[in-house]
Amino acid sequence: MNTLFKLKSSLFVATLLALPAAHAANLSETDYSAAKTRISAAYTADKASCDARTANAKDICIQEAKGKEKVARAELQYGYTGKTGDQNKVLVAKAEATYAVAKEKCDDMAGNAKDVCVKQAKAVEVHALADAKMGKEVGEATTDAAATKRDADYKLAAQKCEALAGDPKANCMTAAKAKFGQN
Repeated sequence: MNTLFKLKSSLFVATLLALPAAHAANLSETDYSAAKTRISAAYTADKASCDARTANAKDICIQEAKGKEKVARAELQYGYTGKTGDQNKVLVAKAEATYAVAKEKCDDMAGNAKDVCVKQAKAVEVHALADAKMGKEVGEATTDAAATKRDADYKLAAQKCEALAGDPKANCMTAAKAKFGQN
């Protein structure tokens, strides 16, 4: 049973992480607001569908609805801003939602089986959060590397401009500054 739980948890996390994130920064303000309204309506409907259930099945259903909403909002935010930080928030939201549902499912168990179940759910969350953190750090390193390369390219272009004189030199420097984002 623990192996089955592990497998289901791993598949659920893999499925969430494999879902395509929203395309970065291609939403208008109107589309963004409309999407927020749709997410809220979907959450309300999902939560209302949980009312037919009882006991822990209802609690699991509610956690699934909350997780779905949280992930959808994070994906929407990333789709609206396109920021790397928001992309990382999508991964964190997925990890937290998976953990909340898995932990709630453990409430059907008792004793050591429940303790093991909770530890397994936490381990899956820790792994997913570590992956999200690694992605964030890789993204920051990539950004830093790009800035370093841009600065080196600017210095090279500026050095080439030094061989010129007068207006051509000024035009060359202006073009280099514009191309490499220098002030």
